[in-house]
Amino acid sequence: MNVDPVYLIVALGNPGPEYQFHRHNVGFMVGEELRRRHGLPRLRSRFQGLVGEGSMVGRRVVLLLPMTFMNLSGQAVAQAVRKHRIPVERILAIHDEVELPFGEVRLKEGQGLGGHNGLRSLAQHLGSRDFWRVRVGVGRPAGIDAPLIDHVLAPFSEPREEVLVLVGQAADLVDEWLAARGGACPG
Repeated sequence: MNVDPVYLIVALGNPGPEYQFHRHNVGFMVGEELRRRHGLPRLRSRFQGLVGEGSMVGRRVVLLLPMTFMNLSGQAVAQAVRKHRIPVERILAIHDEVELPFGEVRLKEGQGLGGHNGLRSLAQHLGSRDFWRVRVGVGRPAGIDAPLIDHVLAPFSEPREEVLVLVGQAADLVDEWLAARGGACPG
């Protein structure tokens, strides 16, 4: 019996309505867009997160929004990986990226964590940095001395329409990554 491989899409963010439109939650926003776009069933509580299972671009996926808060996201991811026996090369994390200007999205495989505590937690619990990422540009704060944490934990200052375009572009990149599995991946 040949079973299609399962891909884990991890949308990073912080739980709670008070963080809903914050830069640090752009991963959750992309996850919700993917769920809507692909008609995944309502997310249910599982693996210390909200989970939707189904098909995206012809691939079996588990969509996970960890409810552990960003810095502990790896706990939820490790549970999903164990349950579904997903190797690290079939894991994609969607996260905010201060090193990219607002409006840019990029795909990256493995390497550094860029000081992102959510990615650090994933790497720690997976025992590897070799998972894929969709980096969603939220830019740096305007002032040189402005703390990054205040920037990422604040709501977007850009118009809502521009944020929704960014979310759509990131979801498109996830779709391209999934479509390319088994062949050359878009860069």
